[in-house]
Amino acid sequence: MTLIIVTMLLLSYLLIATGHLTGVNKAAIAMFLGTVGWVVYVSWGADFVMAQHPTDYVEWLGGRTATSDTVKHYIYNNVFLYYVGRAAAIVMFLLATMSIVELLNNNGCFDFIKEWIRTRNSKRLLWTITLATFILSANLDNLTTTTTMLVIMHSILQNSRQRMFVGSAIVLAANCGGCFTVIGDPTGLILWGDGAVTASHFSAFLAIPCILAWVIPTIMINRELPARLDTAWSPSPYRGDDTRLNRWQRVVMLVVGIGGLWFIPTFHNITKLAPFLGALCVLSVLWVVNEAFNRKLIAADQMTQRRIPLSLQYGALQQMLFIMGIMLGMGVVAETGVWADVATWFDTYVHDIWLMGIGAGLLSSIVDSFTIAISNISLYQVGVGDVSVNGAYWSIIAFATAVGGCLLCVGSISGIALMKMEHVRLGWYVKHLTPKVLLGWIAGFIALWIELYLTKL
Repeated sequence: MTLIIVTMLLLSYLLIATGHLTGVNKAAIAMFLGTVGWVVYVSWGADFVMAQHPTDYVEWLGGRTATSDTVKHYIYNNVFLYYVGRAAAIVMFLLATMSIVELLNNNGCFDFIKEWIRTRNSKRLLWTITLATFILSANLDNLTTTTTMLVIMHSILQNSRQRMFVGSAIVLAANCGGCFTVIGDPTGLILWGDGAVTASHFSAFLAIPCILAWVIPTIMINRELPARLDTAWSPSPYRGDDTRLNRWQRVVMLVVGIGGLWFIPTFHNITKLAPFLGALCVLSVLWVVNEAFNRKLIAADQMTQRRIPLSLQYGALQQMLFIMGIMLGMGVVAETGVWADVATWFDTYVHDIWLMGIGAGLLSSIVDSFTIAISNISLYQVGVGDVSVNGAYWSIIAFATAVGGCLLCVGSISGIALMKMEHVRLGWYVKHLTPKVLLGWIAGFIALWIELYLTKL
């Protein structure tokens, strides 16, 4: 049965990596792995439980006779729900941040970005829109930030080739910015939730590598653009039927939404509660502020039931299902003991966390950044040395997979969103973007190595 589960995992890797060719959705593959994997596991639960949790199971029985039903009850209550809780915590956080984005977007809070980048100068437009993306993605979900900024860019740039270059820079900025904090990327959330890293240490070590990985390719992308871009500036959308907020009210909502997310690490350190609870708290406060500012429209029953853009709606749902499926799938593999065997093999024959990081980054570009990241995280428990709290291994894997996923546009969900929205082809991306991203990735790796080397002196 272990062989069957591992085979399912490897086939899932293959299908996820070739999803852009086969047309099979990543979320569907992940959900199949996560659900069927546990069905196979529980069917032979007695063998797995006695191999992995013999002492705990005997204590849980408390003298009762072991039957197939008692094993299944033990697996559900003491094994399965643990992994469901881990996955649900990440999904709830994403749900909260995506809802925050929707509230801010509906009230025109992101109109400031469009005003800020109002120029035909390619250098100014590229850097302002990627800087805004980098900052937003450090606090919000990568896909949500990418989609929002791509929609803004699409309404400004008229030339498709220019949109492909600027869109690629947006995806890179979103992934680098998300990797910079523990709340900006699901990988950071998992490491933080598992106690592998602390928020301040994680950001301090990844700040320079992420900035280099973003800045260096963006400089090179800027050289591909003409001095003057083909832009069209439409007037700000009419929002009188769903919001009538003035500028200061929009600023207040932006501060409450983004500023509240900045407070989540402090909230977690004080209360020790899951980060998603802090995100839901921020969402509730922002929701109250929204209804207070729009109370006249609400009372007059004039508000329009605005729909979330389909690109964001379906993409967000798929991302949540994908993460849930992958985390459940990795959980069932962990319960077979395979990850421990793989970790032992690496410790014996590789024994170099930098080589593991490089390999993880390259695989991320082919398979998927989050899938490879959670696979590498699952190899080890928080312990001593490189895998201790704030150990080097966690930072290396987080950076390598986040930026490595940008080496090819199929390596991240944000990159796939770019392919769909701007019709970017894999061959074009490899020719024009992969060498640039690779250079930034290497520079970031060097900076991270220097930082970790200096801490050992």
